[in-house]
Amino acid sequence: MKLRVALIALLLFILANAASAQTKLQTGVWRGVLKTSSGAELPFNFDVNNSGGHTRLAIINGAERFKVTDVRTKGDSVLIHMPLFNSEFKLKFAGKGLKGQWIKHLGDKDAIMDFTAEPNTNWRFLKEPGVLAVNVSGRWSATFGEGTPDKEKLVGEFKQNGSKVTGTFLSISGDYRYLEGVVTGHNLYLSCFDGGHAFLFTGKVDNDKTISDGNYYSGYSGLDKWSAVKDPNAKLPDAYSLTALKPGYKKIAFTFKDINGKTVSLTDTRFKNKVVIVQILGSWCPNCMDETHFFVSSYYPKYHKKGVEVIGLAYERTTDFAKSQKTLQQLKNHFSIPYPLLITGYTPSAGDPQKSLPMLADFKGFPTTIIIDKKGDVRKIHTGFSGPGTGVYYTQYIDEFEKLTDDLLNE
Repeated sequence: MKLRVALIALLLFILANAASAQTKLQTGVWRGVLKTSSGAELPFNFDVNNSGGHTRLAIINGAERFKVTDVRTKGDSVLIHMPLFNSEFKLKFAGKGLKGQWIKHLGDKDAIMDFTAEPNTNWRFLKEPGVLAVNVSGRWSATFGEGTPDKEKLVGEFKQNGSKVTGTFLSISGDYRYLEGVVTGHNLYLSCFDGGHAFLFTGKVDNDKTISDGNYYSGYSGLDKWSAVKDPNAKLPDAYSLTALKPGYKKIAFTFKDINGKTVSLTDTRFKNKVVIVQILGSWCPNCMDETHFFVSSYYPKYHKKGVEVIGLAYERTTDFAKSQKTLQQLKNHFSIPYPLLITGYTPSAGDPQKSLPMLADFKGFPTTIIIDKKGDVRKIHTGFSGPGTGVYYTQYIDEFEKLTDDLLNE
């Protein structure tokens, strides 16, 4: 009888510990894989750690560690809510790993991708890269959308260390953030996941000089063709030359409500005789997040006390004020944004930015930054933002932007 009781107790102990093991994420580096509609695997790595008894994640892309603090486990389920971009993972434990979906909430629908993850896996594409036959370090002139009316010229900037590759692509609206991957043989693989966008690039590298047969996967079903030629002189158009006011206009004007429902106008007293930076953004836009981080972490603290104001004009995926208010409040909280964020009520598509600001002659993309002098005249309009993942482009931009600000303050 005593033996039977002891066996039952041992069995209950084993079952209890097994159940407990399925309610905690294993710490360390994981490999996650998103599956596209075409079956392509889009991998990225993330680090799981415990802080003060709470599970935390850090998504790894090159030098970036994107922190995620809202991680919940209950029974065999894991819910991960991303701090930006209004997306989440709904997962279940599957053996030692995880299986489920990444759900990105759009204005009127959800975009869903299947997802799996395995612990103790710090490789991204290949556990053992093959023969190292080429080197992609340097600058590339890239063409996206080959054979389509929407063909676009970009600049690729990459560093290769052994088989590992990091870098990004730059376009007139900004960069593709921190890309990370490998070269094996003549094959190039790059990926990035930031909670809002999931990118996968593949291509064939010939003689360190050309990349052909390129495929660019974006999200669940986006697929584009690309190619590139190594070109140390490749560059984009001047970002200050792409957007302008209509002839006869020197100023812009707007009145919108902030996230607290208070009406804010550019003619308000707080903006008079100030250098004003108008940030046209969306909470769905990764380059806007990089620009916001720049404003909040260094620019605003340095220049606000000198007479600079910043206003964010938000163009969300929905015209519903309450929904926009929710996503923008998350954005404000994440970055501790000290300047006003206004809900325009317009979306980023169908020419809405120009409808809301009819004095703009054109609008190329997000973010767009309007620089206004102390007289209220528009002096410059900057299209796009090259974030920290672009290296020297980022530091050059900061130097130019701060010099422009200093010049306007000294007028």
